[in-house]
Amino acid sequence: MIIPIGSIVNALAVIIGSLIGLKFGSLVSPKIKTAIFQVIGLFTLVLGLKMALATQEFLLLLICLVLGAIIGEALSIDKSLTSLGDFLKDKLKSKNPNFTEGLLTAFLLYCVGSMTFVGAIEEGINQDTTLLFTKSLLDGITSILLASTFGIGVLISAIPLLIFQTILTWGALFFEPYLSTEIINEISAVGGVLIIALSLNILELKKIKVSNLLPALFLVIPLYYLCN
Repeated sequence: MIIPIGSIVNALAVIIGSLIGLKFGSLVSPKIKTAIFQVIGLFTLVLGLKMALATQEFLLLLICLVLGAIIGEALSIDKSLTSLGDFLKDKLKSKNPNFTEGLLTAFLLYCVGSMTFVGAIEEGINQDTTLLFTKSLLDGITSILLASTFGIGVLISAIPLLIFQTILTWGALFFEPYLSTEIINEISAVGGVLIIALSLNILELKKIKVSNLLPALFLVIPLYYLCN
């Protein structure tokens, strides 16, 4: 079993970025924070659109999302994750009202992008950490901005990020025979739609339970082979 160096560095980058944001966030005026947050929301929207439109299997994308939403709602994933976030908030005695929202927003933003899946797979199969190191730099910068607004919940998101990417890295060794370029592309496309949904939450345009769509990511491989 390989040591997931890329994911460890990624988690550390989020922690360092969050600490910087927590330390100096109070120096930034609420007006500027709002403007920066809107920019993050817009950037997230553009990133999600770019990823989603790369799909070559629009019907597969739709089926994965519909079934994923049904599974997510049936399992109440969003409710469970929110409860877990509130539990951690109580244990850490945090008085930040945005703790849970910051934790979930940061985790989803860091973990459903194409760089997460491709980077973890590259490390798992080829022991190549280049993409995850690049992602670490981007996530570290983003953490500064998110933590200055959401608080310590963003820092705590480094833990589920490390767990999730480690599972992907180790899982890549098992699923390598099934991970063609086309399938990775479709997983990224599904992730793109989730990122679009997340951007709508960030921009406060629509409240979408993005966590309930997570099962869609894991339906791509079986449904791809079923449809082709």
